[in-house]
Amino acid sequence: MKLFPLPRKAVPLTVGGVLALGIGGVLVACADSGSSSSSKADDRKTAAGAAQDAPRLRIVDPYIPQPSSGDVAAGYLIVQNDGDTADRLLSVASPLSGEVMLHRTSGNSMQHVPGLDVPAHGKGVLARGGNHIMFMNPNKSVKKGDTVPLTLTFQHTGPVTVQVPVLGVTERPGDAPAPGASAPGASGTGTPAAPPAPATGTPAEDHTGHAGH
Repeated sequence: MKLFPLPRKAVPLTVGGVLALGIGGVLVACADSGSSSSSKADDRKTAAGAAQDAPRLRIVDPYIPQPSSGDVAAGYLIVQNDGDTADRLLSVASPLSGEVMLHRTSGNSMQHVPGLDVPAHGKGVLARGGNHIMFMNPNKSVKKGDTVPLTLTFQHTGPVTVQVPVLGVTERPGDAPAPGASAPGASGTGTPAAPPAPATGTPAEDHTGHAGH
């Protein structure tokens, strides 16, 4: 009788193969998990770096002098940037007027300007006799003591809304109270102080040249 050798059992190999695949799968999974964690960490670092580098803006001393006419009103402020990245003021808007613009005083006339640069660790200034905000044909009259909402839209920071106080015609933020006036929050009569220093130029300085807009 012819004998045939029994086939070698493949079970251990099969089991070993399954185990090997299982181990390989675990290793792959671990590798993928590590890659994902590394990617998330990189994303967090990128986001943190972007936040650190972003402009950090503060609106300082905004004010509107009480208009001398109902045709236009002017606004002034300082944009302080404490961040490492420059920004740019693109537009201004307010419910006080349907047309709010950035203008520059040039001699006896005004010129429209498309924006205001705000350098990193610097400031953009809107002041009398230079760049300023113009409210064309205000839809209501405003007087000293009123507050006007103003939205400033920046290239990187986006929209920023501030409440702008209306001051006297020649007043500026930080001016001392008039003689006999009480300091805010104080009781009784305040200590007499020197009258506010007159503003450079006249209120008409910022309105000349706006006829026809």
